[in-house]
Amino acid sequence: MSMRETVNLRRLSEVLGLSQTTVSRALNGFPEVNEKTRARVVEAAQRLNYRPSASAASLATGKACAIGHVVPLAEHMMINPHFSDFLAGAGEVYAQFGYEMLLRVVAQAEEADVYRDFASRSRVDGVVVHGPLTNDPRIPLLKSLGLPFVVHGRSDDGTGDYSWLDVNNRRAFCRATGFLADLGHRRIALINGLEAMNFASRRRQGYESVLADRGLEQDPSLIFSEDMVEPYGHRVARQLFSSPRPPTAILVSSVLPAMGVVRALAELGIRPGADVSIIAFDDCLSFLQPASDGKARDVPFLTAMRSSIREAGRRVAEMLLEQIAAPDGGRRHELWEAELVIGETTARCPVEQTPLPAAAKS
Repeated sequence: MSMRETVNLRRLSEVLGLSQTTVSRALNGFPEVNEKTRARVVEAAQRLNYRPSASAASLATGKACAIGHVVPLAEHMMINPHFSDFLAGAGEVYAQFGYEMLLRVVAQAEEADVYRDFASRSRVDGVVVHGPLTNDPRIPLLKSLGLPFVVHGRSDDGTGDYSWLDVNNRRAFCRATGFLADLGHRRIALINGLEAMNFASRRRQGYESVLADRGLEQDPSLIFSEDMVEPYGHRVARQLFSSPRPPTAILVSSVLPAMGVVRALAELGIRPGADVSIIAFDDCLSFLQPASDGKARDVPFLTAMRSSIREAGRRVAEMLLEQIAAPDGGRRHELWEAELVIGETTARCPVEQTPLPAAAKS
């Protein structure tokens, strides 16, 4: 047998000379299987590249061996590169532990019914909550259903009785705004996400707190809140640099609208870094990673507050599987810090502002 060949439960049991029931129970930790047999089964499973069947594991354990992800079809639809990278990370963990992913895309008004269906029909062993609102009704609903869940983000101040993993969005945008202020920038624009969502609300709080601490003007004309897509950044940048008092720096809540900002500046003849500073929140999206040609850039293009959403997907999946395995193990709260990575798009603000290139005035 080739060592690269993946074997199923039937073939593994034939090799070991044990029943499929015994092999399954050994792999799933049933106490009636003695340790010597269990060790022998585990060693053979690893050596023969055994991959569990979710349906077989379900029969053996009484679990669905599936995790639910519900995607509401809304104006700020979650099917985007951020969501895809999160699922890729989570999926790696599910596959490692023999779980399948059940993805449901529904109208926003039907999302609660999907969770009720999951619980009543035992379709999944747990769910991940995406894009939490500041006061998110899904959390009390899932508690009432008794369905294990982990929130990617937070709905409140983090003291609630549920498990969550979040980036410290407030501190990340405090650091980014403070960094720009230290470079001498006084008019700093914020191109934020939808502020009904908790992460965006916290990012604005961080931005505004630094402006207040430094005694800088909080100009409403410099603050924007929409779905984080490339055309949004492009449109807002064109608007900002057609105004009589454009910003000298821009803080962008995602790398996607930041790409739109850079596109607009190129059209206007404005140089990122030299003419206007830009900091983006960067989730290390896989489709933006440089080609593996051995010529990595010493300095990245975008200055960014960086945090890997794929790593977040992995960790949220681990937290949920731990909760399913030990329902009485308590709730976990993990707050990750974003890393400030200095690239080519930030520089000191000139003491005297030079006029914008002619193209920017058109």
